[in-house]
Amino acid sequence: MRALVKAAAAPGLELREVPVPEVGINDVLVRVTMTGICGTDLHIHDWDEWAQGAVTPPLTIGHEFVGEVVEVGENVNDFVPGDRVSGEGHLVCGRCRNCMAGRRHLCAATESIGVTRPGAFAEYIALPMTNLWHHDDGIPDEVAAIFDPFGNAVHAALCFRVLGEDVLITGAGPIGQMAAAVVRHAGARHVVVTDVNPQRLDQAKAFGVTRTVDVTRERIADVQAELGMAEGFDVALEMSGDEAALIEALENMAHGGRIALLGIPTERIAIDWTTVVFNMLTLRGIFGREMYETWYAMTVMLQSGLDISPVITHRFPHTDFEEAFATAGDGRAGKVLLDWTTS
Repeated sequence: MRALVKAAAAPGLELREVPVPEVGINDVLVRVTMTGICGTDLHIHDWDEWAQGAVTPPLTIGHEFVGEVVEVGENVNDFVPGDRVSGEGHLVCGRCRNCMAGRRHLCAATESIGVTRPGAFAEYIALPMTNLWHHDDGIPDEVAAIFDPFGNAVHAALCFRVLGEDVLITGAGPIGQMAAAVVRHAGARHVVVTDVNPQRLDQAKAFGVTRTVDVTRERIADVQAELGMAEGFDVALEMSGDEAALIEALENMAHGGRIALLGIPTERIAIDWTTVVFNMLTLRGIFGREMYETWYAMTVMLQSGLDISPVITHRFPHTDFEEAFATAGDGRAGKVLLDWTTS
């Protein structure tokens, strides 16, 4: 089969022929139809410091996908050929304390498809049946293909109550945009999104946010005053990994405010912990998705009218992967998709 492979410990990827994965007794083989390019994939393509420490070439990369079941192992009875599915990209041990307690997203022995084991940028992928999600017929393939990053947005956006609350989102990348759509759908009052990228701030407006803020030109405190907010934001979602963004978020929280941290800094960040202590703030790290409550929440929100499709800005045949990766990496695109049904 054709697969997009990190072939060597150097920048770049190769489209090459690799064996179709074997199907174990508890596995499902999926014919991949569409995939999404993630920031993780960009790191692996560029072969930066993180990728060098996380990935061992040669490896098929990619973890955002939708496809069709073509074969099931002899123990599998929940899926049949023809089912349309995506897959949870984190594979857990199933036997640790957290797994046994149903907190599988907290498994310390987690493996990741496309990082520590073969991924989804290929014509076929095999996954354990416990990692597959059957899609509702009403969900378009393009949206189904990005359930993985959509799940990151939902996990962060709904980890705290947002109904009637004022929400600050720092970072208007694709996940920040989807998080804005989620908190608006979940009943937030004011939704303010910040960034330094005008294109992405314009994209965020498509999700009905109250205000976008280019922090190179405006201060969040001034926007609070403009909106008539008396104290500060009730909830913040830090999606950028940027030091200045985190510090400004901390400075603009209401007493008792709650901050979800999804953005990954490239360096250590020092903060004023007296701000956290005296304002009784709650900081919560977010990684991946809750298995599988987040997947359920994604599905029912889409069924109830949530539309995240504006986050998808570009589509390419998988053979044009170099152009697709360049587009995804230039900072102006939303989600970029690769079509694996083309020859």
